[in-house]
Amino acid sequence: MSTIGAYFRLARVGWVLVREGVVSALPTQDMPPSVGLIKALVEPLARFRSKTQARSERLTRAVDRLGPSYVKIGQFLATRPDVVGVDWAVDLAMLQDRMAFFPTAIAKAAVEASLGRAIGDLYSSFGEPIAAASIAQVHPGVVNDRKVAIKVVRPGVRQRFAHDIESMYLLARMQERFMRSSRRLRPVEVTRTLEQTTKVEMDLRLEAAALSEIAENTKEDPGFRVPLVDWERTGRDVITMEWIDGVKMSDVASLRAAGHNLEKLAEVLIQSFLRHTLRDGFFHADMHPGNLFVDTAGTIVAVDMGIVGRLGKKERRFLAEILYGFITRDYLRVAEVHFEAGYVPAHHDVASFAQAIRAIGEPIHGQPAETISMARLLALLFEVTDLFEMQTRTELILLQKTMVVVEGVSRMLDPRFNMWKASEPVVGQWIRDNLGPKRIVSDLRDGVKAAVKLAEALPEIAAKTETLHQELVYMSEHGLRFDPETTEAIGRSEARHNRSGRVALWIIALSLLYLAFTLS
Repeated sequence: MSTIGAYFRLARVGWVLVREGVVSALPTQDMPPSVGLIKALVEPLARFRSKTQARSERLTRAVDRLGPSYVKIGQFLATRPDVVGVDWAVDLAMLQDRMAFFPTAIAKAAVEASLGRAIGDLYSSFGEPIAAASIAQVHPGVVNDRKVAIKVVRPGVRQRFAHDIESMYLLARMQERFMRSSRRLRPVEVTRTLEQTTKVEMDLRLEAAALSEIAENTKEDPGFRVPLVDWERTGRDVITMEWIDGVKMSDVASLRAAGHNLEKLAEVLIQSFLRHTLRDGFFHADMHPGNLFVDTAGTIVAVDMGIVGRLGKKERRFLAEILYGFITRDYLRVAEVHFEAGYVPAHHDVASFAQAIRAIGEPIHGQPAETISMARLLALLFEVTDLFEMQTRTELILLQKTMVVVEGVSRMLDPRFNMWKASEPVVGQWIRDNLGPKRIVSDLRDGVKAAVKLAEALPEIAAKTETLHQELVYMSEHGLRFDPETTEAIGRSEARHNRSGRVALWIIALSLLYLAFTLS
């Protein structure tokens, strides 16, 4: 029944996208002829007013009609330009996560249920909401004469998202089954990542932990910090943190009026992001200008840590070498790193890949800073990855998207901002510290730790090897046999596969009836 419900919800999503003119704005280049035919058939069904609107406006109207879950889905897809294309990712990134407020009484009840204490015992004051998004809303409050921000999860959001994600899984499976070219992008894995990141975002204890970790990592960093967390007043459905008095980075006129050095702020922002990425392997992955404030001291304060990214030590090394290779125009080394990391299948030629990388990197050198676009660079990079059969790397896509956003904010502050020049001191220093003699010492230390762990595990490995050997001998003498549970599972899978075709036909018929009824 849940699958049937997912089909109906997916049909509703398709209908809304058609009516708001989003489908008619889809590109048909490099797509099968059937896609163009379907687009031509549904185009007359779009509302008249949507035909004259910009694509971003059509998306906004459609998402508003679909509800809060689809705002979050749209914003997530904005982080995956490899899946939706760079132009669509830019439009999706413009979706405003602004929802209607829910009653303060409900928010107070959620806080009390989450923390197990009365509001009066927790706060001297608990004000009316000042901002509301798809997952939570924010209230001002006071604790011991200290102003705080209280973020409370929206009621029912988990249940609503659980239903909507079913439709996303259904669409991803259909995409993998019927569009072979999309399998490289792993749409089911993308949907699984969306589900996991949103579940994390809906547990405010994890956001508090991210804030705490970033605060610890950046306590010595110049010009950057995050709000302090009040752990006593933080739970799954509520987080209480320091109130930030400052100017949003989106308000450039107010920043200039306050006397802040905009060129310096742009430089500090990109260098802070690179420090978090390379040094710590942990970065704020939603650094749009609405989440960045500048306090009276000129320090950048990042808020809303619901989406974060992590990179392991090896990934950081690869990233640093790739960035530094672009900066120094060492394209062969950039190509070699891609092969060493396993990003490019080994059957391709390193020199040919280096040639493709040069085609991306050379246009950014020797140009005025204001004409160098990370977004354009990213678009070219995705074209190359498709040509060389590179598999999607979720952690790198999130990093690339955040880098594009941070560059955009920096350029908003300083139109002549040159990301490559600003990045060089941080990337170059990290290269010198981590890819020289220090790297050998670090690798030896890690090798010793791994050897000790292996020695501790040897008895267990030996026991499992002996068990495996006995099972292989038995199979060689008696043949391969399935246990009853496996046999039954295979039978159920076959039956479900046969039923799915019949169910799909019924769903299509019912969907057509639904559309006919709606149009009438």
